[in-house]
Amino acid sequence: MNTQEKTITTNVTTVTTKQIIKQVIKSWESQNKFVTTFFNKYADDVYLNEVSPGRNRAIYLLGHLISSNDGMIPMFGLGDRLFPHLELPFSISADKAVADIHSIAELKKNWETLNTTLSSYFNNMEPTEWMEKHTKVSEEDFAVDPLRNKLNVLIGRTNHQSYHAGQLAFLSPGV
Repeated sequence: MNTQEKTITTNVTTVTTKQIIKQVIKSWESQNKFVTTFFNKYADDVYLNEVSPGRNRAIYLLGHLISSNDGMIPMFGLGDRLFPHLELPFSISADKAVADIHSIAELKKNWETLNTTLSSYFNNMEPTEWMEKHTKVSEEDFAVDPLRNKLNVLIGRTNHQSYHAGQLAFLSPGV
């Protein structure tokens, strides 16, 4: 392969990689939109109900998604969590284990702030940054499995949101 062919191949690969990354970000944003729409659907007190008998409350699931996604900021080396105070009640503890939780209004505001911040970070990352290791994997483990990269984390978090969105669909507000 000559130099010109290599350049063309590299350019096509770069364009394809950017397109794939954009599709993954769009999928994540689509899940965010679904969650946002869901939590704007009913009166705030409805979200204090369990999604089905013996399961998590909707408010807990929103806090859990915020805490989980907030963890991507330090995991991607982009800074500190925006809402570290949500980790104990929504990621470390089970629903109802912490008596004093935040209001749905506060959580909705946190959700919006987090999604705006993450979208800005994600849309400004270069393809090479997406393929880099995240901070929770060692250099040695990453050398063995380079799929333990930032893009794979975003795919996993998108699936995580989708799973919990499925749970939220069971909420019967009685309206």
